Amino acid sequence: MTELTEFSRKYEEFKSRNLTLNLVRGKPGKDQIQLSKDLDGVLEGNYFSRDGTDTRNYGGLWGIPEARDLGACLLGVPSERVIAGGNSSLHLMYMALDLLAHRGLAGPPLLRNSKACGICPVPGYDRHFSMTEYLGFKMSNVPMQVHGPDMDAIEALVQNDINTSLLWCVPRHSNPTGYTYSDETVNRIAALPNLRRGRPESPFYVLWDNAYAVHDFKEPTPKLANLDELAIAQGTEDRIIQFASTSKITFAGAGVGFIGSSSTLLADFERHIGMRTVGFDKVNQLRQARFLQNGKGLQAHMKRQAAIIGPKFEIVQQVLTQELGNLDPQIASWTEPTGGYFISLNVPKGNAKRVVEVAKEAGLALTPAGATFPYGRDPDDANIRIAPTYASVDEVKIAMELLTTCVRLVHAST
Repeated sequence: MTELTEFSRKYEEFKSRNLTLNLVRGKPGKDQIQLSKDLDGVLEGNYFSRDGTDTRNYGGLWGIPEARDLGACLLGVPSERVIAGGNSSLHLMYMALDLLAHRGLAGPPLLRNSKACGICPVPGYDRHFSMTEYLGFKMSNVPMQVHGPDMDAIEALVQNDINTSLLWCVPRHSNPTGYTYSDETVNRIAALPNLRRGRPESPFYVLWDNAYAVHDFKEPTPKLANLDELAIAQGTEDRIIQFASTSKITFAGAGVGFIGSSSTLLADFERHIGMRTVGFDKVNQLRQARFLQNGKGLQAHMKRQAAIIGPKFEIVQQVLTQELGNLDPQIASWTEPTGGYFISLNVPKGNAKRVVEVAKEAGLALTPAGATFPYGRDPDDANIRIAPTYASVDEVKIAMELLTTCVRLVHAST
């Protein structure tokens, strides 16, 4: 039996099962969300924060102190330089990027000309790319490596192209590779704005989205250097903007987003957001802080999450290794994260879109091929993002058996 015949038969068997499987987005599973059920009622009628603020009323653009303390735990930034926002760090990222583009934050607006460009490590987070494009920036790809993005390429862009204005980062358990930036990489990133020290009219910003700061599920746990401390040592703190949230810690649709930066930049940010709102949802900020015990209960809570997530990632690795790991020649490679929400799978060049298409025809939904690159275009058509958190363990196993069958089928067909 030829390989094409064998995997055509296996594929038709999957199709006959009328499956409905989904590995598209990194959503917490129902059992993860259930861990936070005690958020409801945690306030027990006490709506006052420790500074006496009645959280049910207007005001407080920086958020309540308990929430800012929680944000400080996630960001590694002192709470006096943290703003606690609404239910989404993505909202804060969009606001910050919009302000950087059109108004400026602790500096002139970046989109004073139409050539401003953002550096995008690839494969990376599709929503970073889509909002950057939407707001009018051009984008430059830089390859993601095991220790972080290619810093030689980034430094060359910042130094040699005055229109290069910002860098997106997911520094810990990066989306979708799961890589964590090395100490050297973080230190070099902290120094990037200094490459523009003589050009104050053309500042360079680092947008540091630490979405998976505490999302470990496998030992050894990688450490991440403290960007804030390194930036202060380099004198670049006015050009570093950090983000985090509790969205994948408690309720995904009802968490709290955080932004941390220098006092100068945050004061500018506050001035702008004061035109949009009289204050974020402080009641939710208070219940999140009390549920997570102002950060003291965070580690125990995330260990319970890891016990749910870890087995799903283990199944993905088992099936990939069993079905694709011992082939000669090797036709696929993938990452083995110790935390976060994704695995990055690379198939032969030119095959990714077709793999995603045939998987969909058999009942498995995957993130569109190319989504992990700016403009939705993977120049090699090779990368597929796997997101196993939302499905059950049994569903993940079936989905991965189908996905590996599709990889083998498409390869045999080319």
